[in-house]
Amino acid sequence: QVQLVESGGGLVQTGGSLRLSCAASGRTSSRYTMGWFRQAPGKKREFVAAIGWSGLSTYYVDSLKGRFTISRDNAKNTVDLQMNSLKPEDTADYYCAATSRLTNWGQPATYDYWGQGTQVTVSS
Repeated sequence: QVQLVESGGGLVQTGGSLRLSCAASGRTSSRYTMGWFRQAPGKKREFVAAIGWSGLSTYYVDSLKGRFTISRDNAKNTVDLQMNSLKPEDTADYYCAATSRLTNWGQPATYDYWGQGTQVTVSS
């Protein structure tokens, strides 16, 4: 079992930045790929970014490339999502997730463990 706890959400103005963090505990010795997803009110959960165990492989949804950056620190068991140039459409609950699978990182069903989410609100 892996427990995931997100932090760093909040209210920010358009054009601002936020850094989300996800802390993992439990069976962190396993090599998990970590992902970030988001879900806006009334919408489906959508993929944001993922990072492989070593940190060398990253994968982003095309629409967010260049604004969002995922990183991880395996020594600290954390995964961060740096979000820059935020827009009102980035408003959502952001979730951290972990998977031991090596493919389909963009699909929510691929992930075995989920955090409770952290809310991000971007004001116009």
